[in-house]
Amino acid sequence: MAHRAGGRALSLLRGHLRLPGPAATGGCAEHGQPRGQVRPGSSGAAVQRAPQAAGPEEAGEDAEVSTRKKTFAEVQTERLEQAERTVLIKCPPKLNEKKLLQYLSSHGNIKSHFFFENRGIHALIEFSEKNSIASLQDAIGLPSAAEYHVVPFKSRLFTFMLKNPVSQAAEETPLHLSPQSHIPVKELIEKLCHADSISSQMYILLNEYQLTDENIKLRYLVCSLVRDFARAYFPDSTVKPFGSSVNTFGKLGCDVDMFLDFHDTQKHAAKTKKGPFDMEYQMKRLPSERLATQKILSVVGDCLDNFGPGCVSVQKILNARCPLVKFSHQPTGFQCDLSVSNSIAIKSSELLYIYGCLDSRVRALVFSVRCWARVHGLTNSIPGTWITNFSLTMMVMFFLQRRSPPIIPTLDQLKELADQKDKLVIGGYDCSFVSDLSKIKCTSNTETLDVLLGDFFEYYGNFDFRRNSINLRKGKEVNKPESSPLYIWNPFEQDLNISKNVNQPQLEKFVAMARESAWILRKEQKAQQMTNKEPWGLAALLIPFGKSNSNKMKNRMKGIGSETIRNLLDSLKLNNPTNLQKAVGK
Repeated sequence: MAHRAGGRALSLLRGHLRLPGPAATGGCAEHGQPRGQVRPGSSGAAVQRAPQAAGPEEAGEDAEVSTRKKTFAEVQTERLEQAERTVLIKCPPKLNEKKLLQYLSSHGNIKSHFFFENRGIHALIEFSEKNSIASLQDAIGLPSAAEYHVVPFKSRLFTFMLKNPVSQAAEETPLHLSPQSHIPVKELIEKLCHADSISSQMYILLNEYQLTDENIKLRYLVCSLVRDFARAYFPDSTVKPFGSSVNTFGKLGCDVDMFLDFHDTQKHAAKTKKGPFDMEYQMKRLPSERLATQKILSVVGDCLDNFGPGCVSVQKILNARCPLVKFSHQPTGFQCDLSVSNSIAIKSSELLYIYGCLDSRVRALVFSVRCWARVHGLTNSIPGTWITNFSLTMMVMFFLQRRSPPIIPTLDQLKELADQKDKLVIGGYDCSFVSDLSKIKCTSNTETLDVLLGDFFEYYGNFDFRRNSINLRKGKEVNKPESSPLYIWNPFEQDLNISKNVNQPQLEKFVAMARESAWILRKEQKAQQMTNKEPWGLAALLIPFGKSNSNKMKNRMKGIGSETIRNLLDSLKLNNPTNLQKAVGK
């Protein structure tokens, strides 16, 4: 779908606008797409945010690393080290920022800081040196125990108070608060209506919904705070985030998935020493890894519940297929899930990180499709029979692999580029693929996001779900190995279907919504919509179709060239699911 009105102004501004996401800092293809592009003279300018996958400041980094895009492991290592030098401070409502920073600077140089609001004002302070935190902790007193007895665990969560609130309040200075949630859909639609093209709309949505650099810092800090508890029992362990917090596809407000990693402990166990003697630790022996995981999580969960500042609503869900501990972290507002040694999940996160970094269009398309799905009730934060965000993301990746030429490579192609250090087998599953993004050839595909969004809906609106499955490893449609309505191969555990939870009615609903959306994008002209002052393009897709003008629904049969869409509209009108089931199976 071509760019609409305002194309001349758009071309003039392109050179001055920065692209969103990791690809802007070293990915393959930018394709001239603007970041937060708006119609000249409009009031809907999008606020630029830091790229999601960006690491800490570049100063002092190794020259070899700074000249190429960082690998997933390098970003993880930097972020975790950054979190160890970070504290979180609850501040009084009236605060002089300069004086707070002056006080904290007496304990060491402050590398970065920001303020945010969640149950009051909080400040995240990152020191340049880790020993600055020890200096600060030595100078801080314990809370008074007039009403409650305190648990004397000294964490990196502090409360800053004014000794003379009345006189010091006069020194208050305005604080810039970093947003930790995305704007409502209604407000988003208003912004999208001022854009010059559907591509611009998609980048505006990405800009508003993606994780900010500040939000990512908070997520790693929470993992670091949980690690402090775990190391009381397991000194060599670490706690790392995975999933949406790190794969470049996280949305503001999403949960923090983290896992307790004993990788360093396992490396220590593998050591062999020369000589006639050998020694090893005496350790508790249990009959299964699952039982060990359950016991470890039970103890860590009890620690968080009984001693963890800010950790509330702790639930130990130990009999699930993947045992975990759920809890809320009040100071940051995050809902957290803690599991143990989830190695395949971290490889899935790395795979998506690579795809998100390769091309600026990948993340923009995923964010738009997932927002569309949530508006129409196709996805839900509560587990059930609907499509998950992970499954939907994999469907977008598969669609991009199927373009001509492909926009992203298949997993098998990434495996062919892997060198010896990338070789990895987990539980008998080959999880090898290249980690160095510079080894991956850039795509020659130059399709605009306008085209990709419309074609995504048409592709899955006419996909033969009855016979075919989605396989990202091979990048092609293959026969379904069993009769699940929607079959998406797990990229690594190839005997698993990641969409096994999806039932037939939910798949039929997805196909119906995809076809309806394809129709809207083909038929609605931006110039006409601007004249009528109605939402157009992506904005029109973010309004529940049941709320649309009934006259539009009656006229949508006119001029439709696709037989499948005509059959769909007939079936919707007559409440007859027969035609729809031809595509999705019974």
